Amino acid sequence: MDENHLSHSTWDCKYHIVFGSKYRTKRLYGDLRLELRDQFTKLASQKGCHIEEGHLMPDHVHMLISIPPKYSVAHIVGFLKGKTALYVANKYARKRRYKGYHFWARGYFVSTTGYQEEVVRRYIRNQEKQDKATDFADLFKPNY
Repeated sequence: MDENHLSHSTWDCKYHIVFGSKYRTKRLYGDLRLELRDQFTKLASQKGCHIEEGHLMPDHVHMLISIPPKYSVAHIVGFLKGKTALYVANKYARKRRYKGYHFWARGYFVSTTGYQEEVVRRYIRNQEKQDKATDFADLFKPNY
C-alpha cells in the first residue's frame, strides 16, 4: 500500500478521471499528445498530485491520479483542464484552427478507487484486538 503524508494525516486517495475534447473531436494526436502528457504530469506535481497511470485517446483522456485530501477533485480537474487549454491555445491555435480557449468539453467522469469494502470492515473489526495486544505488551516491558 502506498501511503502519502501531510503534516497531520496519512492518505491514499486515488481517482479514475475521464474527460473529453470539445464536441469529442479527435484532437489528441502527434506532438500535441506527447506535450499534453508532459503538461499533465508537470501540472499534477505542482499541486502535490501524482498521475499513477494515464492514456490519451484521440478524443478523451483517462487517468488514475492520486490527489491529496486538501484539494477537491473538481479543483484539480479544473486546474488541469484550464492550464492545458491555455497551453494548447497559445501554442497551436493558428496551426489547427482552434477558436479561443475552448479545447476541453465541460464536465468529467470521476470514480474513487480504494480498498475493498470487506478489507476495510475487517481492519475496523480488528482494531480493538490490536489495541488490547499493544496494551498488554506495554505491561510486560521492564522499566530500566
